[in-house]
Amino acid sequence: MNKKKIIIVVLILGLIVAFVAYKMYNKPHVNVFEKSADIITNADKILKDFSSDENTANTKYLEKIIKIKGAVSDIKIENEKGIISLETNDDFGSVLCHLSIESTKKIKEIQKGQDIVVKGICTGYLMDVILVKCEVINK
Repeated sequence: MNKKKIIIVVLILGLIVAFVAYKMYNKPHVNVFEKSADIITNADKILKDFSSDENTANTKYLEKIIKIKGAVSDIKIENEKGIISLETNDDFGSVLCHLSIESTKKIKEIQKGQDIVVKGICTGYLMDVILVKCEVINK
């Protein structure tokens, strides 16, 4: 009798995990450019929030559309996608903005030291705050 209960519980848990995985895999694409920002901030503030209390910052920023202002400290292209680093007051951290394909096409118009506004989805913090699917809002 106990074996049947255990098997039923395992099957139910397996179905739940499969359903959640299916939903996550088929999550609809978010058009960052057209969606309004959940949070508006600057590069210094978001990095300070993550470096002082990562758990609270994760709750506040993770998977949200962030509109962020900052000065460009570095520009590069990796795997045909542009990455812009926004300067902060922290010598060891910055905000890395992984650009969309459309914004990557306009990367030559951006200069180091220039103040820009970028909108993207925050995916976390690993010494730098990471934003993906970023669109350059103004140059």
